[in-house]
Amino acid sequence: MSKMTLIVPNDWVTQEKLVEITGLRPGTIEAARKKSWMVGREYLHVAPDGNPKENSECMYNRKAVDQWVESMSKKQPGARQ
Repeated sequence: MSKMTLIVPNDWVTQEKLVEITGLRPGTIEAARKKSWMVGREYLHVAPDGNPKENSECMYNRKAVDQWVESMSKKQPGARQ
């Protein structure tokens, strides 16, 4: 018998969890971070010493990312405006 674990994510999650929750691919997340997302809204740099740098791990606001995905519903090819 397999064991199932239920995880209720925080608002801010790692990239690994964001991939699991949203189905977005890591490459899509990285591209969105560089081209569309804002620091402090969709993602934050975090560091154990409290002084994050450009290359620090990122945490993602899953709710803001969901809103970003939802905002694309009106921008779909062939969608009525």
